[in-house]
Amino acid sequence: QVQLVESGGGLVQAGGSLRLSCAASGRTFSWYAMGWFRQAPGKEREFVASISWSGGRINYANSVKGRFTISRDNAKNTVSLQMNSLKPDDTAVYYCAADVTDYARAAVHEYDYWGQGTQVTVSS
Repeated sequence: QVQLVESGGGLVQAGGSLRLSCAASGRTFSWYAMGWFRQAPGKEREFVASISWSGGRINYANSVKGRFTISRDNAKNTVSLQMNSLKPDDTAVYYCAADVTDYARAAVHEYDYWGQGTQVTVSS
């Protein structure tokens, strides 16, 4: 089992920045790919970014490419999402997820463990 806890969400004006963090505990964190997903009201959960255990494979959704940066610290069992140039369309609950196969994929169903989510609200 892996437990994931997100933090760092909040309210920010358009153009601002936030940094989300996800703390993992349980089984060996460094063997897993990690991903960030988000879900806006009335919409399906969507992929934001993913990173392999080594950091050698990183993927981003087109909508966040160039604005968001995913990173991880295996020594501290954390994965982060730096979000810059935020837009109102980025408003959503953001979830951290772990993929035991380490492929850093983009599909929701490929991930095995999920956090509870943290709210990000971007005002115009």
